[in-house]
Amino acid sequence: MGQLTHIDPDEADEAVRTRETTMLHHPTPDAKALGASLPPGFLIGTATASAQIEGATTQGRRSPSVWDDFSSQPGRIADASTTAVTADHYHRLSEDVALMSDLGVDAYRFSLGWTRLQPHGSGPLDAEGIAFYDRLLDELLAAGISPFVTISHWDLPVEYANGWLDRDTASRLGEFAGLVGERFGDRVDGWITINEPATVTLNGYALGLHAPGQALLFDALPTVHHQLLGHGLSVQALRAAGVRGGIGITNVHSPVVPAGGTEEDALMAGLFDVVHNRVFADPVLLGHYPQVPEDLAGMFGAFAEVPTEDLAVISQPLDFYGLNYYMPTLVAAGAGTGVSPDGTSEAMSELPFRLEAFEGYPTTGFGWPIAPEFFATALAEVRDRYGDALPPVYITENGASFDDRPGPDGQVDDAGRVGYLADHLSTALEAVAPGGVAEGIDLRGFFVWSLMDNWEWAAGFTQRFGIVHVDFETGTRTPKSSYTWLREALTARGRA
Repeated sequence: MGQLTHIDPDEADEAVRTRETTMLHHPTPDAKALGASLPPGFLIGTATASAQIEGATTQGRRSPSVWDDFSSQPGRIADASTTAVTADHYHRLSEDVALMSDLGVDAYRFSLGWTRLQPHGSGPLDAEGIAFYDRLLDELLAAGISPFVTISHWDLPVEYANGWLDRDTASRLGEFAGLVGERFGDRVDGWITINEPATVTLNGYALGLHAPGQALLFDALPTVHHQLLGHGLSVQALRAAGVRGGIGITNVHSPVVPAGGTEEDALMAGLFDVVHNRVFADPVLLGHYPQVPEDLAGMFGAFAEVPTEDLAVISQPLDFYGLNYYMPTLVAAGAGTGVSPDGTSEAMSELPFRLEAFEGYPTTGFGWPIAPEFFATALAEVRDRYGDALPPVYITENGASFDDRPGPDGQVDDAGRVGYLADHLSTALEAVAPGGVAEGIDLRGFFVWSLMDNWEWAAGFTQRFGIVHVDFETGTRTPKSSYTWLREALTARGRA
């Protein structure tokens, strides 16, 4: 197994001293300049997830997902909202495709509602569920928009009682992937097996912040392997189904910085880098789990005797690698107050490290630091760690939540999001360009999170990520200034 990342205490201390003043040195590019700078063939898209936008949870034979169940439990969701209606995309599909067509994007990344297509997580696909996604795919293709489909974006059937703690769930995902591959494989250009398994493990099973709400800390690590095995079995099933589109996985990567210059902070930053980044990427791209120091090995017993044949399934060559980037993480040794970037968890206070706030950076509505230079760091780390094993890369999510509200004229000015997207997209392009810090990565595209304001998991409707504003009482869509800016950028390269 590969070695745990070593973070030099002197370098860590320097990072702490400079992080308050380290910002991008180039001005925010205007839309036309950014559009003109896009490489030929570089794909620009938007992204969503079924549980966050579709609603219609009792339509047809759709059965409950773990998020339907979780959101119905008191105290789980910030504003006590549920998955029942969300953005009502199920009934506004054509309107949403028309918005994307007007925007001029190349691609749309969306996820399949597992329990809409396969009620109760077993048996054949449901005709009404098939009809919904058939119509979505056909309307996208008619509008010249390339479909990218995520098979598993967190919404497991409730019938899988132990969820990803159960190895059998990996087999169920592989079976589901085969069914949808056979049905939709002739019209999908990109297949993503699983979205952000790190967030599922850490928030759903280790900290209890997301569905299914378990707080198992390091005992949650079996869910890592089972999700990755489900990914590998899905790759096999999709290829057996003869799908035309490329196949990949999406992982979220967060560069990790020690909060101070001590050996303890460096060790805990390295530990967090392993549990957030490397245990999810190394097996897929290198075929093994990362090695950890002997005094930490007891935490990773779940990986001690992984079958070789499992790793062979997990590490099959991919057509692309999906990378989500939102923010860096600042880590200090010692237990903290139980506050994570996504909420408060009592389990956090039982960990040997704590997450601290980056000072000196503006923040999103979630309180996440806006630090686009760390996007370049994430790309450089991936390039350096995986080298020739890294396939072409898509940024499958990047975006920010802000408190967007219509003004007196009914319009929504989200200048902060315009700056965020411009800085992050230009940073990524500069990083992979000749002479850039991540030169050598074959970066193929960038998906904005998100097309529209949605139901933001445990945050409910309190966080807005969309470039289209949604009135959650009426369902009315209003393009924001970020939508207009992106359309202008895409027009500048001759796409709209």
